Amino acid sequence: MPVRELHGPLKYFVVAMAVVGVVSTVGLAVDDRVLVGMPIWEKPLKFALSLGVYAATLAWMLSILDRGRRISWWAGTVIAAASSVEVALIVVQVVRGKRSHFNDETAFDAALYAVMGVTVAVLWLAGVVVAVLMFRQPLPDRATTWAIRFGSGIGVVGLALGFLMSQPTPEQLSGHVVGTVGAHSVGVPDGGPHLPLTGWAATGGDLRIAHFTGMHALQVLPLLALALTAAAGRHPDTRLADPAVRTRLVIVASAGYLGLVTLVTWQALRGQALVDPDPLTLTAASTLALAWLTGTLLALRLPPPHGKTPRSHTHPRDTEHVPAGPTTRPGERASHLHDRVS
Repeated sequence: MPVRELHGPLKYFVVAMAVVGVVSTVGLAVDDRVLVGMPIWEKPLKFALSLGVYAATLAWMLSILDRGRRISWWAGTVIAAASSVEVALIVVQVVRGKRSHFNDETAFDAALYAVMGVTVAVLWLAGVVVAVLMFRQPLPDRATTWAIRFGSGIGVVGLALGFLMSQPTPEQLSGHVVGTVGAHSVGVPDGGPHLPLTGWAATGGDLRIAHFTGMHALQVLPLLALALTAAAGRHPDTRLADPAVRTRLVIVASAGYLGLVTLVTWQALRGQALVDPDPLTLTAASTLALAWLTGTLLALRLPPPHGKTPRSHTHPRDTEHVPAGPTTRPGERASHLHDRVS
């Protein structure tokens, strides 16, 4: 597929996120402050990594568009600008030693959080525009086409799940918790026991899991399509060499991925930790896995790739070697033999 120059603003944003990542890593090493149960520089580090990967993928996807290039340029620029504002405000609050999200302690904190809410909404709308453009863009490889389409669509769903976190909790509505509006966790307060590296709640639900999983469908599904294409090139005699098989595998994987996002969202809303599923969640997860496996096997049960025939199991002695030469019909060959005998 043709790749043009990468989207400029998104490219510069990726570089900026790399810088933020380095600064945050240094901050983790030299600044021992803790905020809501986590090292204070961990949040900007995670945002820099996540948004940096997201923006790099978008920059590549926008470079392969043939249709709506002007609209796509503006959409990518809006995403880069909105994401820059959000990360900048997170860093400002880290320097101040304050929470960036859900902070309603002072008028200034509330104003910063409101600005962040606007940037997230703008980012989501621009993401919808990109997803629509991707659905209108055909590519030479159908599997990659559908991987990008589904990745963009599920990514928009993942971004939208972030809005669930901005809703006040029952404790906040009742007035028992002040200075905070919204939460990551469900059923437990933010800042409690958490999983290593991710920081996701270990004793209750956490909406960040579905948000993260859905958002990064943008990378997972296109990478799957590229891996299938590479495997087909290395093994041309397998069913993967058939573009229809690869397309069906991508569609099945996309449906399964959307099911996974739905499952972890449902689990979090029920106040259940990712590592402590109840029997109902385990049943749903098993059903999803079985459906994905069945769909994958059905996708593979297709005729051999066009233009290829199964290898013959006929013994070499049962075949007659015919010298290369002009093709003749049976009658013509018999006539030639008669002439030679005569």
